[in-house]
Amino acid sequence: MSHPASTHRALKHPHRPAHRWALACLAALAGSGAWCATPDSLQSGYAAQAGSPPSAARGQVLFTARHGHDWQCSSCHGAVPTQPGRHAATGKPIGPLAPAANAERFTDPAKTEKWFRRNCNDVLGRECSALEKADVLAWLRSLQP
Repeated sequence: MSHPASTHRALKHPHRPAHRWALACLAALAGSGAWCATPDSLQSGYAAQAGSPPSAARGQVLFTARHGHDWQCSSCHGAVPTQPGRHAATGKPIGPLAPAANAERFTDPAKTEKWFRRNCNDVLGRECSALEKADVLAWLRSLQP
């Protein structure tokens, strides 16, 4: 399988953010034979499924608001998702959620779906819609460490 041209350019220029993504992606999938996604490609896919453009403002509201359940996203991921969080019940450390602060975030579509499914159920009491996922990703992608 050929690698995207942007990854090739990034490997020549280690100071570029794409380089960090490429290394994280390759490390996460070493030996699996699969290629990984980018936060941008996942967001675009969710927006295409929803048939509507994402909104970072809606994503921030979804992330920070209570939705009638005990937890909100920020209960574990923190109000500032460029910083590490801690699981509200177990205390287990959670790496930063924003892709700019954690190059491994949103590079594995299956893992992304798994955690959206679990976390949306905890926060909303249901699975997130494709547009809600796109919105949250749009907001998280807008954050810088």
